[in-house]
Amino acid sequence: MPRSVLFVTGTRADFGKLEPLAVATRDAGFEVSFFTTGMHMLERYGLTKLEVHRTPGIQVHEFLNQRIGDPQDMVLAKTVMGFSDFVKEFAPDLVVIHGDRVEALACALVCATNYIRCAHIEGGEVSGTIDEIYRHCNSKLASQHFVSSDDAARRVMALGEPAVNIHTIGSPELDFHAGPSGVSFAQVQERYDLPSDDYGICVFHPVTSEADTMGIQAHALFDALDQSGRNFVVIAPNNDPGSAAIFDAIEQMPTDRFRVLPSMRFAHFSELMKNAKAMVGNSSAGVREAPFLGLPSLDIGTRQTNRAKSPSVFFAGAVDTAAIAQFLKVEWGNAYPRHDAFGGGSAAERFVATLKDDAFWETSLQKTFHDLPG
Repeated sequence: MPRSVLFVTGTRADFGKLEPLAVATRDAGFEVSFFTTGMHMLERYGLTKLEVHRTPGIQVHEFLNQRIGDPQDMVLAKTVMGFSDFVKEFAPDLVVIHGDRVEALACALVCATNYIRCAHIEGGEVSGTIDEIYRHCNSKLASQHFVSSDDAARRVMALGEPAVNIHTIGSPELDFHAGPSGVSFAQVQERYDLPSDDYGICVFHPVTSEADTMGIQAHALFDALDQSGRNFVVIAPNNDPGSAAIFDAIEQMPTDRFRVLPSMRFAHFSELMKNAKAMVGNSSAGVREAPFLGLPSLDIGTRQTNRAKSPSVFFAGAVDTAAIAQFLKVEWGNAYPRHDAFGGGSAAERFVATLKDDAFWETSLQKTFHDLPG
């Protein structure tokens, strides 16, 4: 029987990173499935579980782990209980989690306590919020690590993980952006009713540690975008605490220049980014995918603090309207050389090569702390 590999996805963002890995794993002869939960299950955020179901040859398991407004600790508890029941029935050989979301933390915890082999994607990265804490917790709970850069690999080793279990593959979502999206820009315009081909992209998520001020930040940011006179495609924020205040600010924007979407199919989002004039917000896409595509981006606030090192990425506080206006005036429509510090589009190939190595499956699940030399 082929080994079974279960990917955990809770958001449209992590699915974009996991899909290339899942498809390559399927094509390599493994039995592949998705445990689909989190934002995917909520209609307000585009019911993106449908996107997961469109992946051919892969089984999808759904679990509703929250209702809108649930605090993160409750979401964590619900996911632990649901995933624990699921893995006892399904018994995967490997569980693959991504990043810094609370769903990933819950599933990593279940895997650790039940001695299920768990691989963590994009560990060892830094940011400015509780997300970083979740990410490092996931690295400590997981038994294998697939990181995006040598810097990330060193950080995972600093957490006490052995180098033999750390594999530098690059950022998986760049695999998709590296080639044709599969759709034309005209198809994107028609499907999402875009008002113009001269547009920027804005994705602004809540910062959980700053939930009380997200309304002030969001109103200042979107007022600055409005004052610029530019057109924007706005992707709805994720469902972390503080999202309601961001939605309130978005809903006050003029609909003739601000096209608000709950989500987009990944191929269409890739094509949207390839034709945009600039990107603004605090999504990881602005500090990872935008530099890879040469798209100037303005990172707002603290959510991605210390994560970006690229000439095309600029920084501003959410209420620094002068800096936002300056960026939109100077950088709009500029093109930068491709920044490939996080890989060149071969993450899935490297991932599968590791899974096909028998040594990967022979590593002990009894973890010990490995000190750095010296």
